[in-house]
Amino acid sequence: MLIEDADEVGFDAFTFKNLHAVLSQDLMRDPGASGRLRRRPVDISGTVFHPLAMPQLIEDCFALLLDKAAAIPDPFEQAFFLMVQLPYLQPFEYVNKRVSRIGANISLIQQNLCPLSFIDVPERAYVEGTLGVYELNQIELLRDVFVWAYERSCQRYLAITQTMVEPGPLKIKYREALIQAVQAVVKGLRQPSQAVIAELARDHAAAADQAAFSEILATALQQLHEGSIARYRLRRSEYMAWQQAQA
Repeated sequence: MLIEDADEVGFDAFTFKNLHAVLSQDLMRDPGASGRLRRRPVDISGTVFHPLAMPQLIEDCFALLLDKAAAIPDPFEQAFFLMVQLPYLQPFEYVNKRVSRIGANISLIQQNLCPLSFIDVPERAYVEGTLGVYELNQIELLRDVFVWAYERSCQRYLAITQTMVEPGPLKIKYREALIQAVQAVVKGLRQPSQAVIAELARDHAAAADQAAFSEILATALQQLHEGSIARYRLRRSEYMAWQQAQA
């Protein structure tokens, strides 16, 4: 969501409500609370801190929080601001800390910076840093966790990118179009002939890119197998039906 719609997501209620809906799917006791601001009081286990309880006040503070985040020019400060303020407000019934950790990546992705991951972060350090904000209004420990996590994320990111093949710019440009073209062939039970590929290239690529798109599509269809169909959002039954039609 954050990567594919990077030009549309931002520090606004629409983005964060939908981000919450994605992260809280099938995790809420009340399914209607997914993607909706909190309407009831909540308690935070392990702390005497009690978040705001009035729905109107929660809504007002949520809007103010996002306005302040959007006004911060530095992407790292934006990211850390969300990690501190969103769990403190608890605008949703559940999954607030997860929303804050993923939402912190919005500013980083928009500035083409390394994303922030908490895979290796010691859970106790993160919990104690968050409790420091809840009970003492002190951010120092959580700040240290944030800095450590980002440095670790950069190390992991660089290690991964060094082992990966750089994708071609056309594959990136036409990523969604390629998925749709492969689906058109498979779901339509069509033969991957030159004529069919050329037709799909005309439908999905600019005139200057049609020849290159045709090659990419032909290669994708040749390399398509049961273990790679999820890449093109295909079902196994659809792929098997297409295979049988080719026999």
